[in-house]
Amino acid sequence: MGNVAPGYLALYRSGELERRAEALEARLSACDICPRECGVNRREGERGFCHSARLPIVVSVCAHHGEEPVLSGRRGSGTVFLGNCNMRCVYCQNYQISQDYKHQRSKEVEPSVLAEHMLFLQDELGCHNINLVSPSHFVPQIVRAVLEVVPLGLRLPLVYNTSSYDSVATLRELDGIISIYLADLRYASNKWGKRFSKAPDYVERARAAIKEMYRQVGNLIVDEEDIAQKGLIVRHLILPNGVAGSRDSLTWLVREVSPQVTVSLMSQYFPAHLAPRIPLLSRAITTEEYNEVSELVEELGIENGWMQGMGASADYRPDFSGDGAPFPEREDVRR
Repeated sequence: MGNVAPGYLALYRSGELERRAEALEARLSACDICPRECGVNRREGERGFCHSARLPIVVSVCAHHGEEPVLSGRRGSGTVFLGNCNMRCVYCQNYQISQDYKHQRSKEVEPSVLAEHMLFLQDELGCHNINLVSPSHFVPQIVRAVLEVVPLGLRLPLVYNTSSYDSVATLRELDGIISIYLADLRYASNKWGKRFSKAPDYVERARAAIKEMYRQVGNLIVDEEDIAQKGLIVRHLILPNGVAGSRDSLTWLVREVSPQVTVSLMSQYFPAHLAPRIPLLSRAITTEEYNEVSELVEELGIENGWMQGMGASADYRPDFSGDGAPFPEREDVRR
């Protein structure tokens, strides 16, 4: 346990943070920021798979009490919901902001405004961290915002809350900037990654990304109040009909990343967006499916993390139509 100073403070003092911001922004001219490598000139307004150009899209800024306990704590996780996404999950619970591209353009802001949001979450709301949701396609803009906000007094850990469909080359530019990686592990089969998320190489991309995240931050470190300061947390959403490949994914995680890795097992799946029309995904998970993953956790000896209770699908349905936190509070069972 202990407090860990965010690495971006030292990177700012050395000039390295500015160098990385400029290098990342240059890559937007022929964008290769995420695995799509669309090659469009986002600096000139061209838009590729993620439908995003030069400016970051900020949809919601709030003290979020629905994250893992080590992130939400008592004062909430300072969450910045970013618009659009580099995946197309047919069951996305955030589809209002991840796939409704035309409506998101009105929410484009300068990186300086994103910087102001970060400072607001720290100074006005007193949050424990800055939690960047769906950041993979906005890494240059995020780093620029951090560069601008450090001299204004930002000192909180940054959380990179991702689908894990990330470029390893881009993640390397975040080494020392990001304190906590909150990474999804969605599938163990590219068949389902392609069919349900338009990510035909999801498995190898996500696994390589998670390994790089772990290399940077290691196992979870918390302070005396049990609030995360640094480390990797891997989320695994249980999907109906075995689509998530839980056995393969969790076995890989324990064997290839770390037996001590912190895992957040989520039972909150519900058929959102297009899923009601897809037979394999048109229902919540069953008790049998939940118990199967619970027993797998015991079998693999996973001891660090949490597991949502059965029936959580009724409790975590977001609403991005109004102001404030789009998610309710969350209660998990510590493993």
